[in-house]
Amino acid sequence: MTGTNDPMVRADGTYPTVKLRQDAITAAVVQTRVQGVDGKNPGPDLRRNLDYFLECIDIAQGYGGRSDLLLFHEFPITGFSEWTRDQHHRIAIEVPGPEIEEVVKKAKQYNCYIVFGTYARDEKDWPGHILHLMVMVKPDGSVVKHWKQRNVRGMFPGSEQYTSVIYDVLDRFVEMYGQDAVIPVERTDIGNIAMSAVQFEPELFRCMAMKGAEIVCRVATGGFESEDMRLTSYHNSVYTMIANNSVSTQGRNPGFFEDTSFGGPGRSAIYAPRGIEMCRAGVFETKEIARIPIAEFRARHRIPDLHLRLYMPVLEQYRERYDPSLYLKYVPKDKRDAYRYFQESSRWTHFW
Repeated sequence: MTGTNDPMVRADGTYPTVKLRQDAITAAVVQTRVQGVDGKNPGPDLRRNLDYFLECIDIAQGYGGRSDLLLFHEFPITGFSEWTRDQHHRIAIEVPGPEIEEVVKKAKQYNCYIVFGTYARDEKDWPGHILHLMVMVKPDGSVVKHWKQRNVRGMFPGSEQYTSVIYDVLDRFVEMYGQDAVIPVERTDIGNIAMSAVQFEPELFRCMAMKGAEIVCRVATGGFESEDMRLTSYHNSVYTMIANNSVSTQGRNPGFFEDTSFGGPGRSAIYAPRGIEMCRAGVFETKEIARIPIAEFRARHRIPDLHLRLYMPVLEQYRERYDPSLYLKYVPKDKRDAYRYFQESSRWTHFW
């Protein structure tokens, strides 16, 4: 990420980088099943999920050649299910923490980057909050965590997500970590990487590209719209990777249909600049790989050519449906309480 005094966006169209370790890299989306954890007794299921995650790293690196970057879906360790808020908080892991340390060993073993999502907790800085993070484990053993920027609202009738994302704690987040951390880009020796579990907000990915992202790692669990992913590459001339969960051959995830109206399982993919599909999975567990000529790409790549002054008068008048930092005032007790809170806090006449 940028230093304290560095601009977040350069005026000459270039962007900061670090030296590449090789001219081309192999990137892989690893599509595996998702399995919810028993909220009443999470320990055994968390161990089961972690063991399977580690096994899938071995499988992914064990055939078809080694990959420099492995992208898994949104919740390979915790899974997702219908939990009470207290159960959800107990299931959330620490980052870094004992589970992450086992992933670190695999990243070192295979000299690769491993990216995935998770629910997490941080009792020192964010007591009582359930965080939704993207995690990058590097070959040197270091761990990077990026918060999800915002939750989608209005997806579930009468309920809303209560996990804490940047928008819902924005003022304190910026005070603690700085403005650059709101939309971070990690400079690595395989390329500039941005990570996100956000969907349907193209402005976010445009900002990532403006800050120098070359590879955007996106995750989903339960479904996504392929065009949302492809257009990230098409409009911003970057590589986009999307990892979703597979169909589960071990039984349906409790609380959810195997297939959903929101795209359903599978279809993990990698897109090249201009939205060209490089690879695409079916619905079962698999690995799909693509060779990215990162040095050649970087030599000619520039940030998006955006005529922002045309749009600023409109953007400056826009007011969000609800204000940021609401979870600094009150953290909902459950999903229905979150729905009530957002209804009461909305400035729009009709809020879903």
